[in-house]
Amino acid sequence: MRDFTKKLRVLLIDDNANHLRGIKELISLETSYNVVGATRNANLGLGLIKKYRPDIVLMDINMPEKDGLQTIQSINKLGISTNVVILSGYDDSDLIYRAMKLGARGYVLKTMASSKLIDAIETVADGKIYLPSVLTTRFFEYFQNAAKEETKVAAGENLLTTLTGRENEVLDLLTQGINYKSIAQKLIISETTVKTHVNNIFQKLQVNDRTNAVLYALTHGFKPSLTAQSEQMAAA
Repeated sequence: MRDFTKKLRVLLIDDNANHLRGIKELISLETSYNVVGATRNANLGLGLIKKYRPDIVLMDINMPEKDGLQTIQSINKLGISTNVVILSGYDDSDLIYRAMKLGARGYVLKTMASSKLIDAIETVADGKIYLPSVLTTRFFEYFQNAAKEETKVAAGENLLTTLTGRENEVLDLLTQGINYKSIAQKLIISETTVKTHVNNIFQKLQVNDRTNAVLYALTHGFKPSLTAQSEQMAAA
């Protein structure tokens, strides 16, 4: 049970300097919480978590080097009672599901009112899970579908069936030998988001690298669109 005689200790991890500064100022002005640390680097954030053992970690999900999903896994390995609330610019159901499955206790969109962030911190600090109402229905629909897919996989189904539409698009471009930067340009998303999708693909296909992901895909019936080859022929 939460001890209300002690100040809630909060640690912030976000690679966007302006957003990090804004969140820190918001918490300092609107609450009596103690911001014990703020960093733009997930690896440095892990060091601060070990040092300060905060009650709540507010963390961006889309960061270079180590993204939010990987960082949650690293926090879990520390064996300390720190609760993670994800801050994200993406309302992607797959990201929400994966974050919550890994152990995040809350998910807040950066576009939401600042009061929602305070609500999330309070809710999670009280031992509950926080999802804003706008995301709840979508999350549980995705959860139900994912549970069905996991049951199929357990029964020996093709792992390709577990990929989302966007992950299939990324995998399609991977099979064509296109690098992450070019994939980002083609799909009009950030390179960091591409890397997040690639990590998700690796986990779902149970492989450790791009080569094995492509090999799995091609040997299990994946049909590349061959867009890149067509473009090259047209350019010639």
